[in-house]
Amino acid sequence: MLILYIVTLIALLASFVTSRQRTLAALKMAAKRLVAILPAFLTMLMAFSIVMSVLPDRLISQLVGGESGWRGVAIASLVGSVTLMPGFVAFPLCAALLGRGVSYMVLSAFTTTLMNVGVLTYPIERRYLGRNVTLVRNAINFAIALVVALAMGFAFREISL
Repeated sequence: MLILYIVTLIALLASFVTSRQRTLAALKMAAKRLVAILPAFLTMLMAFSIVMSVLPDRLISQLVGGESGWRGVAIASLVGSVTLMPGFVAFPLCAALLGRGVSYMVLSAFTTTLMNVGVLTYPIERRYLGRNVTLVRNAINFAIALVVALAMGFAFREISL
C-alpha cells in the first residue's frame, strides 16, 4: 500500500509541475466528489458495522464461510444480485468478511454479482434496453459470476478437481 501512496504522490507532483492550475482544479473536483459520496459511504459503513456486530461469527461461517462451498456461493450470488452498493463500500466489506473466514470463492461471487447483476435496477434497464436484453444481460452476468467464483476457488485452492 505504501508503494501505491508513493506512486500517487509522485504522479501528483508531476501533474503539479506540468500544470499547477489544472492540478488544483482536479483536486478541488475530487474533494467535491468525496464530500458528495461521504454521506452514502458513512451510512453503508455504519449499517455494515451494525450487521457485523449483531451477527455471530458462527452464523456467518455457516452461511458463507470457508466450509459453505457452493451453498455459500449461491447465497452470496443472490445477495449480491439484489444489493445496490457502490464498489468503494463493497470492497472494504469484502475485506472485513475475509477476516471473518469467508472464502475468496464466495467473495468473488458476491462482488461480481453486486457489480454486474441488477435485480433492483431491472425496471430502469427494461425501460431503456428492453425486457429481453435486460434478462439476457443479467443471466449472462450471473453465469459469469459463477465461473469467476469457480476460477477463484481453484486459484486459491479452496476447491480441487
